[in-house]
Amino acid sequence: MGLVTPSGGLLFWMVVIFGVVFFLLAKFGFPVITSMVRKRKDFITTSLQEAQQARAQAEGAEETCRKMIEEARQQQNQLLEQARESARQAIEEAKAQASAQAAELLVKARADIEQEKREALAQLQNVVAGLSVAVSEKILRDTLSDDKAQADYVEKVVEEFRRKDTN
Repeated sequence: MGLVTPSGGLLFWMVVIFGVVFFLLAKFGFPVITSMVRKRKDFITTSLQEAQQARAQAEGAEETCRKMIEEARQQQNQLLEQARESARQAIEEAKAQASAQAAELLVKARADIEQEKREALAQLQNVVAGLSVAVSEKILRDTLSDDKAQADYVEKVVEEFRRKDTN
């Protein structure tokens, strides 16, 4: 039974040794342990605060990034719209210029056609006049081959001029 129930002397020495160990631990061990626990607690608290700040900064950076992406998309859309508008204006200007050139060419072509028409009519009149003179000359030669016919013809022409002057 000696192991289960300790004797008084053993109990006394156990309490004394326990007190000495407790005193040594309280004097030298517990302050070191508590300061280490306190430092660890402070480190964890500081780390948590830094993590929260980092998370807040990351969220702010993410929001800033989203805004920048949205602005870039808006600028891209504006640039595309401006490019479309510029292309549309360039096409309209080219069409207008082509229409003006076509109208100018048409006016010039009409003027050229009219000029050639006048020249052709003038040539035709010259040819007809030449033919008329030639035909008249042949007819007059045949009809005015003698002197009496020539005198009658001259009197007839003079008579026609007199009638024209009196009217």
